[in-house]
Formats: sequence, C-alpha cells, structure tokens
Amino acid sequence: MTTEETAATAKPLPASSAASFSDGSVTTPAERKRAFQILFLCQLAGGMGQTLVYAVMPPIARRLGMSEFETTMIYSLSSFLWIVTSPFWGRRSDVVGRKPIMMIGLLAFAISTTIFATLVLVGLQGWIHVSLLFPMLLVARSIFGGLGSGNGSAAQAYVADRTTRSERASGVASLGAAFGIGTAIGPGVAAAFAVIHVVAPFYAVAILGFVSAGLIWVYLPERMRPTNRVSERQGRKTGLRWYDRRALPWVAISITLSFAQSIVMQLCAFYFIDMLHLKLDDATQMVSVGLMAMAIAALFAQIGLIQRFNLSIQWLLRWGAIITIFSFIGLIAGFSYGILVTALTLSGLGFGLLRPGLQAGASLSVSHRDQGAMAGFIAGTSATGMILTPFIFLNSFIEYNVYERMHQAPFIVGALLVAGILAFALFHPSMRDMQQSADDHEDEEEGIGIQ
Repeated sequence: MTTEETAATAKPLPASSAASFSDGSVTTPAERKRAFQILFLCQLAGGMGQTLVYAVMPPIARRLGMSEFETTMIYSLSSFLWIVTSPFWGRRSDVVGRKPIMMIGLLAFAISTTIFATLVLVGLQGWIHVSLLFPMLLVARSIFGGLGSGNGSAAQAYVADRTTRSERASGVASLGAAFGIGTAIGPGVAAAFAVIHVVAPFYAVAILGFVSAGLIWVYLPERMRPTNRVSERQGRKTGLRWYDRRALPWVAISITLSFAQSIVMQLCAFYFIDMLHLKLDDATQMVSVGLMAMAIAALFAQIGLIQRFNLSIQWLLRWGAIITIFSFIGLIAGFSYGILVTALTLSGLGFGLLRPGLQAGASLSVSHRDQGAMAGFIAGTSATGMILTPFIFLNSFIEYNVYERMHQAPFIVGALLVAGILAFALFHPSMRDMQQSADDHEDEEEGIGIQ
C-alpha cells in the first residue's frame, strides 16, 4: 500500500510489501490503493447491516408479536450456518482466490437483506401471520449465514496476502476499522431512514451490498489463485484443522469473545427497554445512540490507537479485556440512560482492541499458505455467541428463563468470560512466546514482499 491508502483506514505499507505472483506480475500501488478502498466499502456495508438490525429489529419484533427468543433465533440459525460454512469458504479462497468468495458473500448479504426487509414489510401490513412469517424470516437470514460467511474470511486473507508479519496487526485492524465505521453509522442510518419507514434502513444497506459486489467483480486486483502462488514454494496445499495446536487456542478465544460480545449486542436493546421502561416508539432512537457510541469507541480503538501506535498483540488482548470487564460492570450497575450509554462506549473500546488482537494473533500463528483456513476458523467461531446467547438466556421453552428472572445475569456471565480472556493473555504460553514481528526471510520464503 502507499501513503494515500490511509483513506481506506489501512496503515501505509512499504513498497516491498507489494503482492507478487509466480508469473512475475506485481500489484501496482494504484491497484493496491483501489483494492483497499473497495474492501473498506465492503466492510462498511457489513458493519451497517449488523448494528441497524440490532437497533431496529427488537421494536419491530414486539409489534409483530414475536418473543425475544424468536427474535434472537433469527440471528442464531444464520450464525450456526456461518460457523459451519466459514471454514469451507476460507479454504476455498486459498484455492480459487479471495475475489470470487468475497463477491459471493456480498451478493448473499444484499439478497438476504432485501428478502428479509420485504418479509418484515409484509408482516407489518398483516398480510402474513407471525406463525408463518417467523420461519420465512429464518430462511431469509440463513441465505446470509450460509453464503455470506466467506466475505470476512476472504477479505482478511486478502490483507494477509499483502502485508508482512510485522504489519499484520495493523493490517487486519484496518478491516476492523472499516467495519467499525459501518457499525458507527449503522444506528444513525437506522434512525434516519426509520423516519421514512421502519424497513427503509434494510433496503439502504442492501443496495450498498449490491454496489460493493459489483466493485469487487470489476475492480479488485487478483492475479493468481493463492494456493498456486504459494504451493510452488511450499509443495503442498493447505491442511490446517481447527484442533491443530497452532489454531486451537485462538479458536477457543474466538468462541469466548464471540459469546461475550453477543451478550451485549443481542440483549442491549431489550435491556434498555426493560431497565429504563422505554416506549417502543422511543426505543429505536435511544438504543441507536448507545450502539453508535459503542461503534465510535471501537473505531477509535482501531484507527486512533492501533494504527497510530502499532500496539502489540499482548497489549491489545490485556487492556482490551480490562476495559471490557469494566464495561460489563457498568451495564450491571447502570440504572440510568447515561450510565448505560457510557458502559456501551467502554464495551466498544474494549472489543475494538480485543478483536484485532485475536485476528492478528491467529494470523501470525500460522504460515502464509494457511491464512485462508485460519481466517475461516476465526470468522466462523466469531458467530458462536449468536447461537449460545438466546438458548442460554432467552429460551422461553424452559421453565427458567434467565433473562426474565434477572436482567443483569447475562452481563455477569460476560464479565467472567472476558476475565478468562485476560487470564489467557497474561499466562498462556502461546502469548508469552508470541512475536508480532518476524525475520524478513520468513516473509520472503512465503512470497510476501518479493518483487
């Protein structure tokens, strides 16, 4: 990347970090700039799509007569498919290239969001009973879970292809920053378009998804399939498995982090409504403010801190965990709107440090030829919390509904989970031995930075 690429929130890369190929071709600075701008837009769309759903859907669900459990189950089935298919798409990107997998994921996101919004609109008009609408919404969201899961893992692997090991943390953080901008403006988009109609935000981000897929198809540079490029030097194809000793610790941390983060994301809207006794008409606006503050804090962590100071993986995980624990304490003790918004802001800052630390640590734990597979494992397990949260805390089919009995209980669990991440960052051998940078010859052997 060149200096101008900071517009795409990525740290400038030296000229030697240009992607090179076995046919002697090299991605030009102009192509790299364009590529990271396109990836920026793609992650922006994904971030907007996530936070506006969490802000808009709970009030819609209550108008439709759907329970909290049914609402979160819509996300959970999609998340299950995301977990199952992400490793597959990650490995496929190692074989067929990053570009086609990203395009498939974006098209699935756009189509799924369009169908979902249309079904919600029909349901609000009373044309479909909720008993039929609920499974239809499940299917619509599942399109994104099954086919859209490749976008994130392929994008992360694309960046890993074009960064040296010493640049990896800031490189993957640049993707998180783009996603963070999307999550920051997502609630604002939801609030603005909701004035037109409650489903208008869904259609807006769907259009952005279609545009992003078109840009990937026409403009994203990619010369050769990654496996072909690397296997000529390595002599074998990717064979990484999730239970490999290099991958397993990071998979476990990814699951833990996903569970903790989903507690905040899935329950904060219901928590605001119940703790502050909000009217449903006011809930979207007030929850959107909290989610926007959370997203802006995450963006500050990823751009203002990580990109500026090139923080170590150990620092990111340790301080990210400490800040996030304090955010959960604020949610548990918060009985006013100001305290709850402050707690969400701390949560955004903490998770904004933890997620890039996890992604960079996982990326550095494997060789270049396994980047797609590892990115698929992390992308897949990052959705596990979306499944666990509703079943554990909101299941209305069991006698003991944890959230209804004690609204603070999920956040207590979240604090304990993040405490486990802190213990990992302080004491686990893989963290003590983790080096954010590597010798230059290691990058050269893997085909990074060779002109």
